[in-house]
Amino acid sequence: MRFQVPQFIEVEDKVIGPFTFKQFVYLAGGGGIAFLLYRAVPPFLAVFFIIPVIALSLALAFYKINNRPFIFMIESSLKHLLRNKLYTWKRIPKMAVKNAVESRPLPESIVPKLSEGKLKDIAWSLDVHESIYAGEKKGQTLN
Repeated sequence: MRFQVPQFIEVEDKVIGPFTFKQFVYLAGGGGIAFLLYRAVPPFLAVFFIIPVIALSLALAFYKINNRPFIFMIESSLKHLLRNKLYTWKRIPKMAVKNAVESRPLPESIVPKLSEGKLKDIAWSLDVHESIYAGEKKGQTLN
C-alpha cells in the first residue's frame, strides 16, 4: 500500500493572492484598525495613531528576525517583561573588601609573564618556524 508523504511542510500556502492566511489577517486587521481610527479621531490627530498601527501590521506580516516571524520576538519580549526575575549575588562584607585591598601588594608591571612552553605554543600557532627556539642569539635574522 502506498502513502503520500507531505513535503515542504515549512512553507505556508498562499491562500489569498500573494499572501498567506496569517499575512492577510495581520494586514486586514491593521487596515481595519486604521480605518476605525480615521473615522473616530479627527484626521490631523489620527495620523499619529494610524502610522504605528500600519507599521506594526506590516512588521507582523513580513518582517523576520533570524528567519523567525516578528510575532515571536514580541511574544518573547512580553514574557521577559511580565515574568518574575531572580537576581542573585554573593554579598561581601565591606571590611573584607577593605582588608583585601590594603593587604594586596601593588604589581610592579602589568605585563603578563609567559613561560617558554606557552611562548612556543603561541609561536607555533602563528606558523613561526621552530628554529627560532633552537638556541639562536638576539639580533640574528632568519633566512
